Amino acid sequence: MYTIQEERLSPESYIDFLRRTDLGSQYPKERFSERIATLVEKASISLTARDDAGGLIGVCFGITDFAYWLFITDLGVVREWTGKGVGKALVRRLHALAGGEENIIMYTCANENAVGFYEKLGMVKPGDVYMYNQVEWTDFTVE
Repeated sequence: MYTIQEERLSPESYIDFLRRTDLGSQYPKERFSERIATLVEKASISLTARDDAGGLIGVCFGITDFAYWLFITDLGVVREWTGKGVGKALVRRLHALAGGEENIIMYTCANENAVGFYEKLGMVKPGDVYMYNQVEWTDFTVE
């Protein structure tokens, strides 16, 4: 069993979590620690999933206006807990907290390994999204 709650993580806790998931390869190397600190402080909604012993097993962050849209910035589950419904439960709670599916359009940028997960949730690839990107991005994996 596990519980989901709104919770702000410290940058150190989140970085440790990233080491135990496949999510740790989605960030650029540039100013990593500084940017993670901003992420955990400023995400509109910050959810965690914890096992019965209190161990962190899942994280979901979203940015939202609480009226029309929600963007899932981060969704990760530790490798030992994948396939057990934790990610799906985190996304459903995030969507509800943002205002619910009757009010809120939900978006994300999916890693190629996560496309199937999002498709199972009923998400589709939109044709109306644009991007402006001038970010220097050196791939690396949090270790």
